[in-house]
Amino acid sequence: MHSYYFGYPSYPHSYMMRQQMISGTATWTNGGNITKCGLPWSYNQYMTVAVSSNSTFQCGQTLKVTNPQNGRQVIVTVVDTVPNVPATQLNLHHRAFQALASPSVGVLSVQFQPSPDVEQEKWGKYLLEVTQTAYPNYNVTDYGFVERTSLTNDQVKEVYDFYLTNGQEQLTVRGTVVYNPMTNRVVSFGITEL
Repeated sequence: MHSYYFGYPSYPHSYMMRQQMISGTATWTNGGNITKCGLPWSYNQYMTVAVSSNSTFQCGQTLKVTNPQNGRQVIVTVVDTVPNVPATQLNLHHRAFQALASPSVGVLSVQFQPSPDVEQEKWGKYLLEVTQTAYPNYNVTDYGFVERTSLTNDQVKEVYDFYLTNGQEQLTVRGTVVYNPMTNRVVSFGITEL
């Protein structure tokens, strides 16, 4: 059995409260080969976004974006920045935009917020990426922390639920990871449809 180390930055958000939604606009792009963050536009199954260089959002951070007209939501990862645009403007990858509305709309009024729960918990972010990769035709629209259990002195189990949709069908997928808190190495992980 192999152990792998996956390190993710944590962000200074309160785990106990979600930040207020920010009203803004979203456009779309097919992305490019090089990003300011060094993450490709294809990262997280193209559920990616560029934010304003004036924004407080950081490379690798996840945002929940909502189309208030139809209630559709998507969770995207910041992979690039755009200079000289308002901090309330997002440039979503074409696939992420399409999960919210038809690309023919061009410019979409959206609401968005950082996803502090999953950002605060690096294993939640890890399981989010595994789930999105395992369900490429679905979009993760929300998530919830279920539990953290100490199995032994050197093993902790964390469980998260992820809510996915493809427009016609909705799924709940439970992600579980067991890791060594002293080395931050994964012992095992898995996902299961509920």
